[in-house]
Amino acid sequence: MSTVSKPPARSFWRRFRGRQGHNLWFALFVAPFLTGLLVFVYIPILWSAYLSFFDAQATLSPTKFVGFANYQNLLSDTLFRNSMLVFAIFAIFIVPLTYACSLALALALNNVNRFRAFFRSSFFIPTACSYVVAAMVWRLSFFNGARFSLANSLLRKFGGTNIDWLSGVGYWYWIALISLRLWLQIGYYMILLTAGLNRIPTDTYEAAAIDGAGRWATLRHVTMPQLRGMSAAVLMLLLIGAFQAFDEFYNLLSSSGTYPPYARPPLVHLYLVSVGGADQDLGMGGAGTVILTAIIVLFGLAQNWLMNGQERRERKAIKRAGPREVSHG
Repeated sequence: MSTVSKPPARSFWRRFRGRQGHNLWFALFVAPFLTGLLVFVYIPILWSAYLSFFDAQATLSPTKFVGFANYQNLLSDTLFRNSMLVFAIFAIFIVPLTYACSLALALALNNVNRFRAFFRSSFFIPTACSYVVAAMVWRLSFFNGARFSLANSLLRKFGGTNIDWLSGVGYWYWIALISLRLWLQIGYYMILLTAGLNRIPTDTYEAAAIDGAGRWATLRHVTMPQLRGMSAAVLMLLLIGAFQAFDEFYNLLSSSGTYPPYARPPLVHLYLVSVGGADQDLGMGGAGTVILTAIIVLFGLAQNWLMNGQERRERKAIKRAGPREVSHG
């Protein structure tokens, strides 16, 4: 009676390496990125959440357990509540405006046949500029309030008068803040939306043209539904970016080292509490970090719920319309 010999079991090392060492090379290339992400992102976040339950002033080592006292003190702080209001106003303006401008640029350049790469690169170049450098240019050259600044020179050319843009009087500083953020990030989101446009099948547009759909009807019923996934990602990134607003407020609106309430979004306020203040209350700063992270997570879950609900409603509408269309046929 002959016995069939079993093939030798593959060693763990060979399984880890994979075919022709693909797994090993993948691990080698990804390891530096994962190490940096772990050391500079995840560990600080976890340690900050841990410090939020302790009295940690001017030290990274927890001293006294205070429970949720840091959260209670922070939520009862008028300046922190004002900073959340500043964020809400900033997000209401910057999120839809940036999305609309980026989408308009992506649609316009997607129909350009000549010098398309040149125009896309021109709008994308500001993305490489530092927020600090751009904020200083905006403050010293464009909106410094002097008569020779660019904004005031244009106003006088059209019969206006000089405006002190960054003083907080008349809310003119919002123009400087929003124009700076638009200039810096429109090109980046234009590229993302352009990638979404390139994924739309061309036969969809051909079918819409055969049905006699105009430009606006095609945009509404073909382009925008196909861009839903990319639009959701862009809006979420814009919202997170609005939460992370720091450099433009910190460098544009500070006056002799002081930061009035209108110049203190959440990150600026937490920086002044945990690092820039005299007490350097890292426990309070950790509590603020946890609160902001929880808000971002809640926004993401709400957006995901809305997107899934809309997709479910559309599927139900298609199922209801299907039998009627068949019966009419």
